[in-house]
Amino acid sequence: MTGIGATNASATDPIIASKSLLSDPRSADGSYISKATYKDDRSIRLYVYSAAMDQTFPVDVQRPADASVPRPTLYLLNGAGGGEDDASWQKRTDIVNGFLTDKDVNVVQPIGGKWSYYTDWIADDPVLGRNKWKTFFTEELPPLIDSSLGTNGINAIAGLSTSGTAVLNLPIAKPGLYKAAAAYSGCAQTADPVGQTYVKLAVQTWGGGDTLNMYGPDNSPEWAANDPFIHADELRDLDLYLSTGNGLPGVYDTLDGQYALAGSYGLANQILVGGIIESAVNQCTHNMKNRLDSLGIPATYNFRNSGTHSWGYWKDDFKDSWPVLAHGMGLEQD
Repeated sequence: MTGIGATNASATDPIIASKSLLSDPRSADGSYISKATYKDDRSIRLYVYSAAMDQTFPVDVQRPADASVPRPTLYLLNGAGGGEDDASWQKRTDIVNGFLTDKDVNVVQPIGGKWSYYTDWIADDPVLGRNKWKTFFTEELPPLIDSSLGTNGINAIAGLSTSGTAVLNLPIAKPGLYKAAAAYSGCAQTADPVGQTYVKLAVQTWGGGDTLNMYGPDNSPEWAANDPFIHADELRDLDLYLSTGNGLPGVYDTLDGQYALAGSYGLANQILVGGIIESAVNQCTHNMKNRLDSLGIPATYNFRNSGTHSWGYWKDDFKDSWPVLAHGMGLEQD
């Protein structure tokens, strides 16, 4: 399988140098990589057909600094927009194109799944379509990544906001697949009234979808089945990192700041709406800490004394979480 547009390929990366993936595999359900384009000497865009969703999705990959031997994989998830908008790690922070450039890790960023919570929905939605993202992240994508890129099979996962719920759910859904998980400004609760309200705000109010198609009515067992708080005992033996601000304005909540929404209206929105959201996920994260503590499950926590629901803080939190993720992936901390 070949791609286009690669120049100055890394001499240590046989995939970049040859502009060819190591294999043309299929997952057990028939998912496959339909195309690969080589963007530069570190970056590949894969086009992955999901049999569960009957749709092809772009998946951006940044190869390790040294790809001469098999390396682990970090699945880096975007927030509610699924990376389909400008609110992504790549566009809003220096994490991918800066902090991670000297790290020996495959960075995998799927694009798609807006407002889906990256879970398996029980029915197709008229607005948000078919969502089988739990299947995608546990059964379809990882074997394709491992086979085509020659990874060492060790994975970690990190995500923010709604993905902060998903990155705790996915290791529960597929024990052993992920060795570390980092959740930034996420809410682990989904089945209780508070958690359901938060999910409905994202999926229905902002996304236009219907949670009846997601998990069914409020008393449906699907809500509890996908609640990391309830199933927290299944997070044992993972390297865990959880962070949140408290909703009060902080260093990145400044007029026309690099990590602030533009203009006075944007800043007001970030402080007011972003503050309320962050205050809510702060409560969720404290609840999750109490739950994990009661189970004797260790984790690293970062409860910041300020900060809204915005990118500057997630950038800092990712860097703070790197030793936890690196340990889980068996990388030296640097």
